[in-house]
Amino acid sequence: MQLLEMTWPQVAQLAPDTPVVLPVAALEQHGRHMPLFTDSLLLGEVIRRATERLEQRVLFAPLLWLGNSHHHLDFAGTMSASPRVYLDVLNDMIENFLTHGFRRIVIVNGHGGNIVPGQQAVFEARQRHRERDDLLLLFATYWALGGKPHEVDRSIRQQQMGHACEWETSMMLRIAPHLVGDLKQIAAVEFGNPFEPAQRGWITKERTPTGHIGDPREATAAKGETMCRVFADDVVAMLERVLAWDGRSWSG
Repeated sequence: MQLLEMTWPQVAQLAPDTPVVLPVAALEQHGRHMPLFTDSLLLGEVIRRATERLEQRVLFAPLLWLGNSHHHLDFAGTMSASPRVYLDVLNDMIENFLTHGFRRIVIVNGHGGNIVPGQQAVFEARQRHRERDDLLLLFATYWALGGKPHEVDRSIRQQQMGHACEWETSMMLRIAPHLVGDLKQIAAVEFGNPFEPAQRGWITKERTPTGHIGDPREATAAKGETMCRVFADDVVAMLERVLAWDGRSWSG
């Protein structure tokens, strides 16, 4: 079900245990070869594939394209909500759905910069409603749900999500190849080791002068199809678990 196509009485008639999905992404630089709307376009495709398989069992909100992208602001065109503003936006979105009576809210994320505030938002929301025992509040990033595209297609070299990289460029070649620029002039940018396993505060320009991280020259549309399929499968599997939750248990 698509929230933007429904009337308020139709929404009011839905069962409280109907899972609500809020897709969140970004509008930010993706190197010299990829469009600013990359994260939103890619997540939109993953969600589109998931909706086709979940029929009328899940309510999907419109994709929230504004994300926390302050680390990319040195690159023109990037639009960003500051971390605390973004945290407030996500908290308000959760509260809106709780006000409307829903009890299972899943934020599905498509941008790395949203991860920390997104996790904080569901944590804070749960603390505000700590007297309740019927809530399921989740934040999930689509490429971190367990799928391993490089094990499905052994020609995929990258083993983790980068930025405007083999993975993202392949997915864009699959869904909108006309938006991908010339890859011949692009050089690989290594992931590096930023003092792992510690978490380092960083801005993009100190990692990459061009804006991408990884090697987009390895991208193909065929790899992109594998990734879209794997990631959509992961989202569907997670939402099937949400649908099957008994409404009380810790495990799911």
